[in-house]
Amino acid sequence: MEKKFVYADYAATAPVSDEVLKIMLPYFTESFGNPSGVHRASRMAAKAVAESRRKIAAAIGADYSEIYFTSGGTEADNWAIKCTSGGIVTTNVEHKAVLNSCKIRGNTTYLSADREGFVSAAQVEKAINQDTSMVSVICANNEIGTVMPIEEIGQICREKGVVFHTDAVQAIGNIPIDVRKMKFDMLSCSGHKIGAPKGVGFLYVRKGTNLEAFIHGGSQEFGFRAGTENVPAIVGLGEAVKLACERVTENAEYTRKLRDRLIDGLMQIPDARLNGSRENRLCGNVNVSFADVESEAVLLMLDSAGICASGGSACTTGDDKPSHVLTAIGVEEKYLSGTVRFTLSYRNTADEVDYIIEKTAETVEKLRKIRGI
Repeated sequence: MEKKFVYADYAATAPVSDEVLKIMLPYFTESFGNPSGVHRASRMAAKAVAESRRKIAAAIGADYSEIYFTSGGTEADNWAIKCTSGGIVTTNVEHKAVLNSCKIRGNTTYLSADREGFVSAAQVEKAINQDTSMVSVICANNEIGTVMPIEEIGQICREKGVVFHTDAVQAIGNIPIDVRKMKFDMLSCSGHKIGAPKGVGFLYVRKGTNLEAFIHGGSQEFGFRAGTENVPAIVGLGEAVKLACERVTENAEYTRKLRDRLIDGLMQIPDARLNGSRENRLCGNVNVSFADVESEAVLLMLDSAGICASGGSACTTGDDKPSHVLTAIGVEEKYLSGTVRFTLSYRNTADEVDYIIEKTAETVEKLRKIRGI
């Protein structure tokens, strides 16, 4: 096969889709008013923000007034965690946005995930006590793709009267989301994973859930987050969420077949390990570890072959410490340094998957020979 360009890092970011870009463009140069003004240009911008809020609410089963725009998933996670005053129950495989926010807050109980990255509803129930005010469990893990038993956890939190927050950054567009059915009280989303631009996201907050102002100043976002709205990005986010939720079943079914094809191929490489659940994982996530190689070397050689992948979460790039997720689930030391995360989407093809398998096998073999293995 000739060298080609294959993007397999969709968990890090996705391109802005043509449909989203088209709907955004007028708000850069034509309908550019400040939504907080009173004249016609401002009213047009305010109407666009309101329409985006409605689209998102409809897509996830929420109400209009329960959607708060943010700069992305990290801000949404920080906002949710930092507005609770009591104890927090979370897991040791959360995104760093949750873990570091909990570290600052203190009074946090960390539940240990099993070897596939799961935390059970029973673990959550046992950890809740009179001081617990929030449970925060990631919907689907950003590194290993494990999908948590969210509905069961939501039911327990509702019965216990505890706020249930989830980081759904990797979930939206990959699994169906219904905030009522899943009994979420708070949910974080980032736009650039689903075809919206970087720098925009939202926090869903169920009516009646305590929320504190996160940025002080003007009256934007119902008085809870001050600052002039990024209208083009918000417009793009609304359309991206709408399309992602409308097409989730079709896209996930297609991507799942590519994922399984990739897993089957990579597992033919000697001394390879699949991280996370084989079955109950995100449709596009393939996180594998190879013994006796370094992930940085693998990624550089794959990049030279035109393949874009990552060593784990894009948010931890440059950190020379082993992945906290892989460490938490007990991945053996010989595999920790040789981890590669491929994340696919409906944009990929079977030929691209076969190319990834071919070049990864060649790369691992070459690197092991260099080390005399």
